[in-house]
Amino acid sequence: MTHQTDNLPGFRFHPTEEELLEFYLKHVVSGKRLQFDPIGTLNIYHHDPWELPGLARIGEREWYFFVPRDRKLGGGGRPNRTTKNGYWKATGSDRKIVRLSNPKQLIGLRKTLVFYSGRATRGSKTDWIMNEYRFPDNSPLSKDMVLCKIYRKATSLKVLEQRAAMEEEDAKHLQASSSPPASPFESISFCSQQEEMVPSVIPTHEVLKKELEVAAMVDRTKEEKAVEAKFTYTPLQIPSELDKLAELQVPKLDMDWSQDLFWSQLNSPWLQTLTPYMLNF
Repeated sequence: MTHQTDNLPGFRFHPTEEELLEFYLKHVVSGKRLQFDPIGTLNIYHHDPWELPGLARIGEREWYFFVPRDRKLGGGGRPNRTTKNGYWKATGSDRKIVRLSNPKQLIGLRKTLVFYSGRATRGSKTDWIMNEYRFPDNSPLSKDMVLCKIYRKATSLKVLEQRAAMEEEDAKHLQASSSPPASPFESISFCSQQEEMVPSVIPTHEVLKKELEVAAMVDRTKEEKAVEAKFTYTPLQIPSELDKLAELQVPKLDMDWSQDLFWSQLNSPWLQTLTPYMLNF
């Protein structure tokens, strides 16, 4: 539902606590209707807090609702603040709201509540906060209606870091619980004295694979040695008796052909006469 004030330039709805009690809540319990009704009536306990921003008439970071007080059966009990997926839990005692012009005059009370997801006593705290404003018990005005402001608490950097550390720790525990049990084949890397001793676990199939590779290398080495031994030749040994053989005597040739009988026959006067003609041919 779009409110008329949404079209007003620069309009921001940030009323003070005194305005919430003395103006808005007083008009509703008195039955007076405002010309502009920025706050609607809704039983917020029928909804989870993250659904409320879409049900509010106005608001950017704070959302306001008139809420009828719903008491438990039996009369005089505490209001039922249970939702579908959680519950609102009060924190501390109620704070007194006084008039700014007269600090001694009590005009209302403020109760602060935090939303927990889950069931009571075992719920998880969230960052959704509610301030519930009501009139004091001695006020003549009706107590059957309260005014609630819903908002999300600003998360500090320290809290975000703590949440991130917790999520990281939970992820480590989950990974450790889902991992298979450690095998007997574990190796430890020995570090220096300044470093920590970090165990290194080697999977069983990796160990068996390495053992098979080592065995195959040993078998190949044995085969290579056997082949090398098969084709190894011994050097040729010369018998020592050859050193005792007598030196072969070869007759020396006399290079003086003129004294040889065969060449002396060829060296005839007739051949010497024909030689110049043969050379000039």
